[in-house]
Amino acid sequence: MTNPVKVIQIFIRKRNVLFMQIALEQLTKTYKEKRGLLPMDLAVEEGELIALIGHNGAGKSTLLKLLAGWLIPDKGQVLVDGINLKNRLAVVRKIGFVPETPNLFDFFTVGYNLRLFARLFHIPLQRIEEILQAFNLLAFRNNKVQDLSKGLKQRVSIGRTLLADPPVLLFDEPTSGIDFEMTKEIYRLLTEFHRSGKTIIFTSHRPEEIKTLATRIIVLHQGDMVFNGSPQMYFQSEIHEKLYL
Repeated sequence: MTNPVKVIQIFIRKRNVLFMQIALEQLTKTYKEKRGLLPMDLAVEEGELIALIGHNGAGKSTLLKLLAGWLIPDKGQVLVDGINLKNRLAVVRKIGFVPETPNLFDFFTVGYNLRLFARLFHIPLQRIEEILQAFNLLAFRNNKVQDLSKGLKQRVSIGRTLLADPPVLLFDEPTSGIDFEMTKEIYRLLTEFHRSGKTIIFTSHRPEEIKTLATRIIVLHQGDMVFNGSPQMYFQSEIHEKLYL
């Protein structure tokens, strides 16, 4: 497969220059009587690769959807490169979200799904060709999404997200329900995106995935952040034992 990182033409930042890319300030979301996300403050530096973990219902997907603009917070705000997330036109090219279930139009072809997104963000059509080649999707250009395997749908979903080349990528359970070979491919892509300077936040239930990929781990429990630290600290903590043992 062609290297997607070379194709998307990212400007690689200097590793010794870090700045705060994402800032959460008292971000809050509730669902009637159910907890979603308790007031949360969080700072994310450019180029981090953060694993967001916790039991089902802990608030992981809620947090990603708030960052992606899929949900509106009850209180608080999110700043991306100093821009308030409420300014959707300004930040729409800064954050790319790959949900657990690919958000694609099943009855349309792979190529048409990419063209719809490209038109929405005024992206040159040549970019579609680059993405199709980079993600080894040229042979599936005219296939309807509904006829693809889960792994191929995930590949299309990631490719579509990268059309706009956002500096921040959010992945909700990126390896859920896919086979071993595609899981390895996702690991490779996340690693390469991170090396190129992308800031990545992903959710996962797999300890080996967290240990392999993450530079920082955040644990949520009932909407509250109960751990925020390095992988080494996490795997030596009681919180890890309570989650998985």
